[in-house]
Amino acid sequence: MSSRVLLAIVVAVAVAGTAAAFTFGAGAQAQDNNKTVTSHNLGSYQTTGDVLDPEHYDTRVNAGEIDPMKYLREFNYGRVSTLPDGTTLREFTIVADDRQTLEVSPGVFYNAWTFNGTIPGPTIRATEGDLVRINFINNGTHAHTMHFHGAHKAEMDGVFEKVGPGGRFTYEFYAEPYGLHLYHCHIQPLEEHISHGLYGVYIVDPKEPRPDADEMVMVMNGYDTDFDTENNFYTVNGIPFYYMHHPIPIEKDRLVRVYLVNILEFDQINNFHLHGNLYDLYRTGTSTEPDEFTDMVTMSQGERAILEFWYKYEGQFMFHAHKTEFAEKGWVGSFMVK
Repeated sequence: MSSRVLLAIVVAVAVAGTAAAFTFGAGAQAQDNNKTVTSHNLGSYQTTGDVLDPEHYDTRVNAGEIDPMKYLREFNYGRVSTLPDGTTLREFTIVADDRQTLEVSPGVFYNAWTFNGTIPGPTIRATEGDLVRINFINNGTHAHTMHFHGAHKAEMDGVFEKVGPGGRFTYEFYAEPYGLHLYHCHIQPLEEHISHGLYGVYIVDPKEPRPDADEMVMVMNGYDTDFDTENNFYTVNGIPFYYMHHPIPIEKDRLVRVYLVNILEFDQINNFHLHGNLYDLYRTGTSTEPDEFTDMVTMSQGERAILEFWYKYEGQFMFHAHKTEFAEKGWVGSFMVK
């Protein structure tokens, strides 16, 4: 065998083995597993990996189950009543399930574990001093709980009070301190319960309201679809590339307030970079004075911050993880300023 033929075989094997790492050019096509991927730039090759083509795929999937645009500005204030002592009671019903299959990207179906049927779960919102009552129902096949960040009694911590399949538990605590918090299942193995989707945002507003703003929630998460403890997709609010195909409309010169939470499993850090602008950063939202003025924040799992900014120029501005792998696997979007 000639050296040229041998070299050609080696190159062909190398290309086939690393095909999923290429970025496709115009005309890229993909089929199902063990598919042939054709690109005007690369020719044809075989791959068994997930094919991501953010330029040419439209990721409008699961509008009824994972709807990132609806989730963005949807806040659940609960059923509100007033107790005899004047305290505001906010009552919520949260149902956990681990039997759903959701299409998290075109053609990619995932066994989602959900609170109230969605990833992330509903954004629970109260005002400092309110009494929060969570009627928790476990409709799943595993034990589940709800652990809330914030201040509460030990028996309301959602760690030792395992709720088995078909079980119920009532969490009750006062909303404190004000700030941006989160909730998630706290059953071992914890990484399994979180990576499958059992998490959501918990906002406690200060008694003196923050200035009026266009408010939105962004939860940074990911999906390990082949169960090797490495994420295949990264998202904000549940669907990769969603806000790239559906830019978030905002108004020029209007204050925008983003409640940003990192719940990413399997990776040590995550981050948020804003293009063409900087923002006031309030870590954990527990102060009304900003910690810094920046365009970049890095967080470990469970960290969160409030971001405030406004745009003085019209146009489309990107936001994304300034970790290139995360952005190229779905954690990227844009604002459309009008």
